[in-house]
Amino acid sequence: MMRHASWWPIAVLAAVVLGGCSGTGGNDIYATAPITRGDLRHSVTASGTLSAVVSVDVGSQVSGKISTLLVDFNSPVRKGQLLAEIDPTVYMASLRQAEGELDSAKASALLKEQNLARKQVLLPQRAATQFDLDQATAELAQARSAVVIRQAALDSARANLGYCKITSPVDGVVISRKVDLGQTVAAAMSTPVLFTIAQDITQMHISAPVSEADIGLVKVGQSIEFGVDAFQDETFKGEVIQVRRAPTTISNVVTYETIIRVANPERRLFPGMTANVSILVAERSNALLIANSALRFSPPSDTRFEQPPPTRLGPGLRLVYRVGSDPATLRPVMVRTGITDGIHTEVLDGIAAGESAVTSLRDSAAGNAFGGPMDDDDDGGPPL
Repeated sequence: MMRHASWWPIAVLAAVVLGGCSGTGGNDIYATAPITRGDLRHSVTASGTLSAVVSVDVGSQVSGKISTLLVDFNSPVRKGQLLAEIDPTVYMASLRQAEGELDSAKASALLKEQNLARKQVLLPQRAATQFDLDQATAELAQARSAVVIRQAALDSARANLGYCKITSPVDGVVISRKVDLGQTVAAAMSTPVLFTIAQDITQMHISAPVSEADIGLVKVGQSIEFGVDAFQDETFKGEVIQVRRAPTTISNVVTYETIIRVANPERRLFPGMTANVSILVAERSNALLIANSALRFSPPSDTRFEQPPPTRLGPGLRLVYRVGSDPATLRPVMVRTGITDGIHTEVLDGIAAGESAVTSLRDSAAGNAFGGPMDDDDDGGPPL
């Protein structure tokens, strides 16, 4: 009799739990979220790098030691302004040598010209042969060619001397200086870069790679918002001006470069900053909204349905679940969806405002209906 008395409260408790799972209160089993109306913005995110619209690398075409350095980082410069100078001693000597060789070539040409004139006078008097005349003509032609060659050498030497003066090709600001006073630059194999000049940092670009899954949504003219680590509490704005069709593949991920124009009138943004970009690709006003958790919900294998869920869904259709007339059952519903902001998704048809969709199982319904473990001597059978 004592065992019968101890079993009775357990049986009552089990009946209460089972009744709660199958009673009229559907919220005892499933958590739901209502279908509401509101505004929705769909954005594509990417990470890019800020850069000046035009950045020019200023190099040296001649080798030598930096004898004069007139600018530094952040120095404003004008087109044609002298930035630095390479020691011109060697190039001045080359120029004087070229001038001397040209004068020598001109003198030789003059002598050959006079020799040819004499041969022309002596030939009728039979004091010179036709061979002598032909030879003098050829020597004059060679001398004149030598003058042309020496003139070109002089022009080259004069140009090299001019290259010793490094000037700015554009108006802008120096954002990089890669040489110091007294440093020797070598231009034998390639042109060394001495400075980088940003033409105008009041207008900047962001180069952001967008994944192939999202690039079809990005169009020229779309507005963007971005942030940088230097100003974490601020949001900056820009506009898409170019979507480049050349793909870039890194670790089997295909991206396309998207160029964004950014106004920087106060020059607070610096070249090279990392920008976390959000490109607004679509927005809806007063749209029908469903929680994304409802679209992700997958019923347990032992769920009872009012009607079997479809095995196939058409294009653009998603499957959600509503609590059935019996709160212990689910009713599958097919909805057609539109854009999403990652939290809510636009519903085009299939469900109405004010209705609710299941988002998850409640914690109390996820485990065993009886809660805790049985006694060691309880085999789950009827009372003795």
